[in-house]
Amino acid sequence: ENKAVELYKKAADKGYAKAQYNLGFCYEFAIGVAKDEKKAVEWYKRSAAQGNARAQYRLGVCYQNGRGVAKDENKAVELYKKAADKGYAKAQYNLGFCYEFAIGVAKDEKKAVEWYKRSAAQGNARAQYRLGVCYQNGRGVAKDENKAVEL
Repeated sequence: ENKAVELYKKAADKGYAKAQYNLGFCYEFAIGVAKDEKKAVEWYKRSAAQGNARAQYRLGVCYQNGRGVAKDENKAVELYKKAADKGYAKAQYNLGFCYEFAIGVAKDEKKAVEWYKRSAAQGNARAQYRLGVCYQNGRGVAKDENKAVEL
């Protein structure tokens, strides 16, 4: 256990949401500790419960992929939505992707485009790419190959 993890743990135990998120991230990606996805989920849950958008996003990823928790795409979408509503670009992208490909929600290409636009406006390259694909193929928007090339 390295010094950063030790300090995150002290702050996390006192209820500090950012430290709880950081500690979860360390456990998920084996940074200074042995990889433990279940512990990562535990810490993400604590941080997410306090409204931390990054923790809500990472917890959503864990639920979507069944990492450290039983796979639950509906729960993933719920968590992405919470983080996306707070303006977190990665969650906005993931939420758009879920709508585009019917992951945990009914397929809705118009909603996918809305979320991709929000994420792309913040510079998220993946969202810019998916938005370009939508314009090129007329998914959720009128087909516009010029707009696709701009993105």
